[in-house]
Amino acid sequence: MAKQNRVISLRVELDGIVPPVWRQIAVDGDMTLRALHHVLQVAFGWTDAHLHEFSVEGYTYAMLDNEYVLEGDLNDDELLLDDRKPKLQKILYVGQRFTYLYDFGDNWLHNIRVEKIEQRADPMGSAWIVDGGRAGPPEDVGGIGGYDEFVSTIQKAPDSDEARDYLNWLDGQFDSESFDRRMANAALLRMAANGWGKK
Repeated sequence: MAKQNRVISLRVELDGIVPPVWRQIAVDGDMTLRALHHVLQVAFGWTDAHLHEFSVEGYTYAMLDNEYVLEGDLNDDELLLDDRKPKLQKILYVGQRFTYLYDFGDNWLHNIRVEKIEQRADPMGSAWIVDGGRAGPPEDVGGIGGYDEFVSTIQKAPDSDEARDYLNWLDGQFDSESFDRRMANAALLRMAANGWGKK
């Protein structure tokens, strides 16, 4: 029997930010959760500088190959599964909701909904950002509260010392309303071509 290749369409939105920061992403069903982590890093402009975990159907999938995960504070009854193991097409279904948590300090919770799953003759091999809205927050901005303060300062008091400090920290510019889908997809293509994120 020939292998069935699937493309999974995901709607991903950062929790707690209004108006929303969101992406619509098509991914290869043969991709693992770890590979999806790398796709989400590109899609939202994160730098992969922090730990992450997925919560799917009551199970927590984490980076069990990272020493800091195993040294962290776990509840006695908390079971962590390896995010390098499960293939998306084996654990996801249409209409399902799950979460991706990035940076346990800033706590960026990404709410993910499976919009559709389609079969295709050939494997997709990677991921593609179909659409999206607004820029992802800067890394280490301080979570939702820090991000709200950051955006308010650069929009309402752009000539203030605080706004200048913020923008210097980000190499001079930030537009919260802008999302460059072409640049993000170019990064995903480079990632696929280099085999990065396949481990």
